[in-house]
Amino acid sequence: MNIDMIRAADARLAGQKRITPLLNAPLLDQRLGRKLLVKAECLQLTGSFKFRGGFSAVSALDAATRERGVIAFSSGNHAQGVALAAAMHGAPAVIVMPSDAPQMKIDNTRAYGAEVVLYDRPGGESREDVGNRLTAERGMTLIKPYDEPQVIAGQGTVGLEIAVQAAEHGVDEGDVLVCCGGGGLTSGIALALAADAPGLRARPCEPEGFDDVARSLETGTIQTNDRLSGSICDAIITPAPGDLTFPIMAALCGPGLAVSEDQVLRAMALAWQHLKIVVEPGGAAALAAAMFHGDAIQGEAVIAVATGGNVDRAMFSRALATLDS
Repeated sequence: MNIDMIRAADARLAGQKRITPLLNAPLLDQRLGRKLLVKAECLQLTGSFKFRGGFSAVSALDAATRERGVIAFSSGNHAQGVALAAAMHGAPAVIVMPSDAPQMKIDNTRAYGAEVVLYDRPGGESREDVGNRLTAERGMTLIKPYDEPQVIAGQGTVGLEIAVQAAEHGVDEGDVLVCCGGGGLTSGIALALAADAPGLRARPCEPEGFDDVARSLETGTIQTNDRLSGSICDAIITPAPGDLTFPIMAALCGPGLAVSEDQVLRAMALAWQHLKIVVEPGGAAALAAAMFHGDAIQGEAVIAVATGGNVDRAMFSRALATLDS
C-alpha cells in the first residue's frame, strides 16, 4: 500500500463518488469546548464510505475478470458499495451477508442488483468459508471488505479530501477519529494524511467489548474479539484487524478509543439535532468518541468521520429518544 495507489483510486473515482462535506455546528463546538469537524460520509452513494472501496476494487479489475463477476462478504455497507459498483460496470455480484444483518441493508443490496447469500453469523458459520466456496464454484473475484489493497486505496480517498477540507477550515493539527472495524478506512486515511496533512493523526474508534484494534495497537500484536455479534454497531464488528491494515495503523495511528452503546445513540441524536445528518450506530462511533471522550483527545480541533447512515427507523427512534433523557 502507498499513496500512489490512493491517488490512482481517486482518479478512477472522479465523477463517480461524492466529495462529502466537512460539517461544523457552533453549538456542538460550544458543548465540546473545541472545534468539531464532521466528515459526512453518511451522504456518500449507498449511504457510506464503502462505495469508494467497492468502486476502486471493481474498476481496477481487467475487463475479462470483471465480466465474470465479483463476490463480497459484508454485514451491509460493503455489500451495498460493491453491489452498486458492480452494477455501474455491468458486472454480476454475489454478496454474502449475515442472516442477522439489518433487513434494510439486505433489501438495499438486492435492490442494487446483487444476489444475496445469507449465512449464520450467530451460529458461528464463517463468512470467509462461504465466500471462498462461492468464489471457487463460480469463478468470480472475491473483494474483501478491508484487507484488500484496492479497497484500502478507495477508502483512502476520504483522507485526501479531509486534508484539503481541514486546511480550508484552518485546521492543520489534531486527531482524526475514524469508526473502525477491520481497519480499511482507518489505514487508508492514515496513509493519505501522512502524505498530505502530516499534522493530522488518525485514531480508530470502536464499540466497547469489540475493541480489537485498540488492543492490538496497545500490545503491538493482532488481537481478536471473543464474539462477532451482540452490538448495535454491526457495521464495525470484525474478528480482528487485517494483516494488511494492522501494520499501517501500527505505524501511523494514535491510540484507539472505545465507546458505549449509550454514547453512540446520543451521538446519533446530536448529529441529527445539530448537523442535520442521519448516522447509523457503527457510523457514529467516532462522533461518540469526540463528544464523550474529550479528555483522551488533544488539540483545539478534532475531526470525526461519520462513516455511514444506513439505519432503520426503530434504531433511529431509539437514538432520538435519548434527547429526552
